[in-house]
Amino acid sequence: MWRAVASNALTLLIVFLFLGGGLILWGKRSYETTGPLEQAICVRVEPGSNMTKISRKLETDGAISNGTIFRLGADYSDKSDQLKAGSFLVPEGASMRDIVDILTRGGASTCGTEIVYRIGVTRSEFVLRELDPATNRYVEQAAYDPAGDEAPEAFAEPLSRADTRHRIALAEGVTSWQVVEGLKQVSVLTGDVVELPAEGTLAPHSYEVRSGDTRGSVIGRMAAEQDAILEEAWKNRVDGLPLASKEEALILASIIEKETGVPEERRQVASVFVNRLKQGMRLQTDPAVIYGITKGQGVLGRGLRQSELRRETPWNTYVIAGLPPTPIANPGRASIEAALNPAETDYVFFVADGSGGHAFAETLAEHNANVAKWRRIEAEQDNQ
Repeated sequence: MWRAVASNALTLLIVFLFLGGGLILWGKRSYETTGPLEQAICVRVEPGSNMTKISRKLETDGAISNGTIFRLGADYSDKSDQLKAGSFLVPEGASMRDIVDILTRGGASTCGTEIVYRIGVTRSEFVLRELDPATNRYVEQAAYDPAGDEAPEAFAEPLSRADTRHRIALAEGVTSWQVVEGLKQVSVLTGDVVELPAEGTLAPHSYEVRSGDTRGSVIGRMAAEQDAILEEAWKNRVDGLPLASKEEALILASIIEKETGVPEERRQVASVFVNRLKQGMRLQTDPAVIYGITKGQGVLGRGLRQSELRRETPWNTYVIAGLPPTPIANPGRASIEAALNPAETDYVFFVADGSGGHAFAETLAEHNANVAKWRRIEAEQDNQ
C-alpha cells in the first residue's frame, strides 16, 4: 500500500514539475515574444511611479497581454526598481522585455512634449509641439514671438514638467548678438553670457538642452560644434584657394551664407568671390556693408543708401580690398564647405534673377544685361 502511495506521489510530483516547467517556458515566451501593440504609443512615467501602475496602464493601452508576466519579468531581470521618469516611445509590436528596457534605460525622453526655441535671422519663435507616435512626427500646439508676445497659457504646464524636452534651433546666418539675445529669452536656462562670442564661431544647428543648463555651457557647445565643422572642412579644402587661414575661410563662408538662401547656389556664389579675390577685384557684397552699419545687432530693415555704399568702414567691400576683418554672421556647414570647395567657374558677377536665385555672369556686359532684366522684374512687381 505504501509503495502505491509513494508511486502516486512521485507521479504527481513529476506532473507538477512538468506543468511548472511548461508554465515557466510559456511565461518566458510571452515576455519575449512580439507584443499586441498595433500602433506606436507614448508612455509617460510619472516621478515616483512603479511597475504595478505602469503594467496596468500598459494593459489598458493594449501594449501588453499580461501585467503579471510583465512585472515578474521585470523582477527577474532586476529592473523593477529602475523605472525612469519621462515620456518614452514604445514601437508597435514591442515585446514586454523591450518595453521594460525602454522604460528603465534612462536618458532623455523620446516622445511627448517638446519646446523648440527657434532663433532666426529676422525673428525668433518659440514652438510647443507634441510627438504623434503613429507618424513619429511632431504636431505644433502653440507658438509665439518672445520679443513681443506673451507666452500662451499652453506653455505653462509643459514648462513645469520634468519630462518636457527643450531644443534650441539656430538658423543659418544668425549673428552672435542674435544668438545671445535669443538665449536670454529661454527661461529654462540659467546664468549670463559674460562675453559676446566672436562672430561666425557658433554653429547653426539644433541643440537639446535641459532645464538648469547654463547659457554659457550652451554657447560652449555651439562653439565646439563650429570648430569641428571648420576643422574638417579645412582639411578637405581644394588646392589654390586665396584663403590664408581657417579664419578667412569662415569670413568667406559667412558672406556666402548671407548672399544666397538657395542651397544649390552656394558653391557657385563661392566661386564668384574666390575668382574676385584671385583677380584682385573688390568683393562688393551688400551683406558685408550692412554688417558694418548694424554690427549684427538686428536687421537693417531697408535698402542701402548710396552714401552708405561710399562710406568707408572695415566691412564695406565696395571700398576695401579683399575680405572684411570678421565674419558677418554664423555660417552653416554647407556654406563653410562651399567656401573651401567652390564650383569651378569663371563667374565674377551675380544678381537676383527674380525666382529667388541668381543669374551669374563672366563679363560685365553679361552682368549688365542680367541687371537690366532684374530691374524690369522689380518694376513689374512694384506695379502689381
